[in-house]
Amino acid sequence: MNRLMDSWVEQTKGRRTATHSIVGKDRSEPDHYVEIVEYPSYEEAIRNLQLPETSRLFHEIVALCDEKPALVGLDVVRDQQYNKAIIHQYFNEVLNGRNLDLIDGLFLPDYQDHDPANKVDAYGPAGVRDKVAGYLSAFDLQFRDLEQTAEGDDVTTRWTCHGTHTGEYMGFPATKKEVEVTGIAIHRIREGKIAEGWWNWDVLGMLQQLGIVEAAV
Repeated sequence: MNRLMDSWVEQTKGRRTATHSIVGKDRSEPDHYVEIVEYPSYEEAIRNLQLPETSRLFHEIVALCDEKPALVGLDVVRDQQYNKAIIHQYFNEVLNGRNLDLIDGLFLPDYQDHDPANKVDAYGPAGVRDKVAGYLSAFDLQFRDLEQTAEGDDVTTRWTCHGTHTGEYMGFPATKKEVEVTGIAIHRIREGKIAEGWWNWDVLGMLQQLGIVEAAV
């Protein structure tokens, strides 16, 4: 890969405006490499992506890989990072920080929330506010977004939360018991805001920890 990059640098001399490049190895996947090329501006990056030598380099790198690599423009990377930041803000500032005033700015008016723990879906910022307020009045929860991935408009978050049952939940009075729950959430971003959400979490495990449902023997 380094040889190919050196060849590309030589072939594009005088027309290439990249300042420098680095090759990185993914710590979690040893066979996954990332080539990062930095340019002085977004416009220069787009122009360099359109060079015929860049296209030829991409096809030569394909021949070195078991799976087809992706040539990703900065606009895609930028959008994915922005989308992840929105969800990170929701978990940390709204759920953990109890700042429900941020909800109107984070969610679209036609937002739809799918959660198996609720009998009906929540709609719009008002629905999100009611849902969050309900959980926070029943538990002093703290969330951790353990891992995030972004693909297209969707952000997937693997999370965990813990807290004490301090208020009524599902008609059951406070038990003062501590709970720890894990789950996955997928959020779709549209127009810079959260448009739809799907939650999949261990509802049964939480009910068992509260003593509401007996654990199977």
